[in-house]
Amino acid sequence: MKKTNGLIIGVIVLSFIIVWFAYQNVTDDTYEGMSIIPERRDIPLFTGLEPTRSNYVMEGNQWKEIKNFYFKKLPKRGWNVVYKDTSPNKNGSGFITRWRKHGLEWGLSVYSSYSETNNQTEVIFDKTLIHHSKKWIESIPKNICIYKNTNDNQCAKIRDQAKIKKVVQFINNAIDWKEKMESRVNESVIVVGDIKINVHYEEDKTIYFQSKKGLKSMKPDPGFFKLTNLSVK
Repeated sequence: MKKTNGLIIGVIVLSFIIVWFAYQNVTDDTYEGMSIIPERRDIPLFTGLEPTRSNYVMEGNQWKEIKNFYFKKLPKRGWNVVYKDTSPNKNGSGFITRWRKHGLEWGLSVYSSYSETNNQTEVIFDKTLIHHSKKWIESIPKNICIYKNTNDNQCAKIRDQAKIKKVVQFINNAIDWKEKMESRVNESVIVVGDIKINVHYEEDKTIYFQSKKGLKSMKPDPGFFKLTNLSVK
């Protein structure tokens, strides 16, 4: 009798485990392409929206109702809108919003669009990291000095104030980088006032700015290379 009871309990437990794993797999597939799942966060979900891997959809033209819903609900949960835009067009319409919440190191983007062809409203929720950019250069100098190689004795000077402002803007707007810097093929030096900045760069790879003030990173913007006359080759 005891063996029979034990066998029954074992079968029940095994069945539960199988069902649980099956549910997890279905759930993971459903939300596979999403950076954030509203149902698992303090983010309300508009009634009728159904998850489809990377986004949520519902029948009909509901983008205005969805927009009004989130502008009403999110502020009540501590979210503040930092950007909003509406884009009507012939085939459909939609909106883009970005939100911030005090105490969180990430932001929330909510996009919605209506497709007249499919008669569906799509909504995308996106979790975005908030990047910080500490200002290294407070005032614009009369000139900046660029050493193409770290062992150069002479530098190329930029005296054009418009160009200097743009170079300073690139450096100040670069993202504060707290992780380990990856090695780069090229290294140059830019001297701005009393700040010596080592520039680590390579073709199509992140640029690193290194100085006594810390470390910054930036996308390999062609405009920066054009202004500084630095070559990745």
